[in-house]
This record gives sequence, C-alpha cells and structure tokens, in this order.
Amino acid sequence: MIKKPQPIDSNLHEKDFQLGITKFGLNSDVKFCSKCIISNQRPNSEIEYRHTAGTKKKTIYFDENGVCDACNVAARKKSKIDWEKREQELIQLCKKFKSNKKGEYDCIVPGSGGKDSFYTSHILKYKYGMNPLTVTWSPNMYTDWGRKNMDNWVNSGFDNILFTPDRKVQRLLTRLSVENLFHPFQAFQFGQKSLAPRLASKLNIKLIFYGENQAEYGNSSDDLSSPLMSNRFFSLETINENEIFLGGVSVSELKSKYGLNDNDFNNYLPLKTDDVKKKNIEVHFLSHYLKWHPQANYYYAVKHGNFITSPERMPGTYTKFASIDDKMEDFNYYTLGIKYGIGWTSYVASWEIRDGDLTREEGIALAKKYDLEFPSRFSQDLYNYISLPSNEYPKASKNFEEPIVDHEYFMNLHDKFRSPHIWKKEKGKWELRHKIWETDAKRNVSKKSDIYTWEGNKKNNT
Repeated sequence: MIKKPQPIDSNLHEKDFQLGITKFGLNSDVKFCSKCIISNQRPNSEIEYRHTAGTKKKTIYFDENGVCDACNVAARKKSKIDWEKREQELIQLCKKFKSNKKGEYDCIVPGSGGKDSFYTSHILKYKYGMNPLTVTWSPNMYTDWGRKNMDNWVNSGFDNILFTPDRKVQRLLTRLSVENLFHPFQAFQFGQKSLAPRLASKLNIKLIFYGENQAEYGNSSDDLSSPLMSNRFFSLETINENEIFLGGVSVSELKSKYGLNDNDFNNYLPLKTDDVKKKNIEVHFLSHYLKWHPQANYYYAVKHGNFITSPERMPGTYTKFASIDDKMEDFNYYTLGIKYGIGWTSYVASWEIRDGDLTREEGIALAKKYDLEFPSRFSQDLYNYISLPSNEYPKASKNFEEPIVDHEYFMNLHDKFRSPHIWKKEKGKWELRHKIWETDAKRNVSKKSDIYTWEGNKKNNT
C-alpha cells in the first residue's frame, strides 16, 4: 500500500543533515563548475529499466580545475575536433546505409517535431540525400504549440509514424514513477529510447539517428569515444520480469498487484540485445558528425519549418523554444530541481554558456531569477493525469491509500525527495543550502542588467 504523503518533520530533516545523510547516493560536498553554472549534483543518464527507489546516481565529473565534463567536451568541440573530417565520415556513413531501392527509407529519426529532431531529419534529407522515416512516441499531454510544431515537421517533407500508447497504462506507470522516483517523465522516456529500435527491427531499417549525445550536457566524456548510442539503453541480454522495473516496480509485481498483463508491456520492455545485433541495427548521434548548437537548431527550424515557440516563457527558465512539446516537461525539470537542487535555468544557461551564447555572470543572474520556479500553469493537468479513480483502475487504485492527487498531495510528496545536504527549511520556507549567486559572489551582475527584466526569447526570432 502506497501511503498518502504527510508533511515532513523539518527537525528530523535537519538532524539527517547533521548526520551527513544524502539521498540518491549524492556527494554531500556541493560544488559548482568554474566555467558554467552546473553543480556536481547533476545526474547522468542511466538505464531506466534498472531504476528503483534505491538506485545510487552517478553524477557529472569535475576535473582538478573544477571544470565539469560538459565544459571540457565543449572546449574539445571548439579546438580539437576536425569537423570537416567528421562531416566526411557522415557522408560515408550515409552512402553505406543509403537504400538501393527507390522510395525505401534509409534511416529512422525519432522525435516530436522539436527544434533538434527537426534539424536532424531535415539536414539529413535535404543536405545529405537521405530518406528518413520520422517516428514519434506521443507526448503525455501535447501543448498547443507542440502539436503545431509536429504538424509543421511533417508538412516540411517527412513521413511519420506517430505511436500513441495506451494512456491508462502510461498514466499508471507515470503515477508510480512519481511516487517511487519523483520522475514524471520516465514512462515517456522508455518510449523515447525504444520505439525507434523496435520499429527499425520490424521494418528492417538498419540506421537510426538521434540528435545529441548526452555527453554534450554532462554524461561521461568517455561516451564520446564512439558515435554510437550504447545498446544498453534500449536492450538487455535477457528479459527477466523480476529484474526489469517500470516506475520503480518490477514487471512481475505490476502484473500481480496492479492488474497489467503482457499486452500492456509490449512497447515498454527493452529489446533483446541478440536481436538488435542480428538485425545489424546501428544507433548514431548526429552530434558526433556535425557541431551541435541547440540555439542554432532553433533558428534552423524556424527558417526551414516554421517552428513556433511557446507563447510565454517556460516556468523555471527564461527560454521559449526548448522542451516545449509536452505539458509534462515543466514538471520533469521541476522534479529534477527538487531532487538535485538544479533548476531548468541552470541546465539551459549552462549549455548556452558553453556555446558562447551567454556569459557565466548572465547565467548566474538568470538562475537566481528563475530556477526552481513552481510550474503552476499545467499543474492541474498533471494532477488529473496521475490520479487513478477506482472506476478506471479497479485493481491498481487499491494499492494507493489516496488514488487521487491534488496540490497538497503533490507538495507533501515532493518534500520527501529533498535531500538534507541540498535543502533546509527556514521560517517555514524551503531554501537551497548552496546557491551559486552566493558561493560565487566574486562574479556578480549589476541589477541594472537587462537580465533582470528578461521575459524570454522573442517569438519566431530569426
């Protein structure tokens, strides 16, 4: 039985801090990168099928100079990579996989019509002569502008397979991932990673292109030694229902306690590694071959596909063009902020600092203004989405003391995921123990700066 969350005892929380207790296996010594503004609490991407409440997180690496892996990757991109040579490697790769039969697909590009998937598919087709099939695992809850960008993507010259999973199953898995992992995006991520390889296997297409390697943002720089995504993110050697977890719950338990069956898992389970190898499927990152620049991708998508931005600044950050397809995105970044003390602004500003689009001082000021802002605009949509009424979920709802989620429920739940070394409660209000604008006081920005009145990027600014 999953109990209804109650307010946490701030005194016990403070005692845990004094005892040096941290959640998620995080390092208790919080530090910020000396070049961008990311902290050493930033989690690396992991194999979601192994993710449980007890998982210890691996985090971004800082070198002896206090520089994060992502910044070192950015420096390498600017000075040590021969991009003309890399482009020639891309051209040869495309020649290798280009179909000899007219009209057949040469590759698959997964995405939802956002700036990055648009750029990836469009440049492969119109510059490098490929015939990509675009595939989309439907967002949990489309935003109006996300739906329009999806239409604009297809209308710019692409076939698309849109897969929409059984929403009842996805809602249940999302509720469990929120309760157990505070990870509202996990069910979507399963589809994001596995749909393209699954369709490639069925359609006998051997090449898949994703956009950027996560090492661009902080995963181990060792991942850049290969242009390929590791099969471990979407396949396993053996499919053992006791060792595969969705929403932090094993598949076998989802069947026995929550009323799900084999058909419900068809598109969530990983593929078998042997099957992927037998089909000779290769999953490549375009960012290995072409210098990746998210803001440039946005301008490209505006120019070539009429990409539109959110009509308002995204809560928790200052931009209007990144991660705007799904109403759940707001909470995805907000929950990361609660668990790791890093808000959406810190993520976006850090990669814009690395790309030279912001100064570090500007990033700090923006983080102070917007980081960890509560995403109230879609909050009721989220609560409705993860509520499990007994008439819709007669068996699953019995596992929850309170199947219906409201604002109080959510706020009490998310306080459980605040690590003592990151958060403290003072005068009834939660505060970060470590703030970059305080710990980096030598790098201040005048309050007269335009940053303090920034309302986000202008709509369709080219």
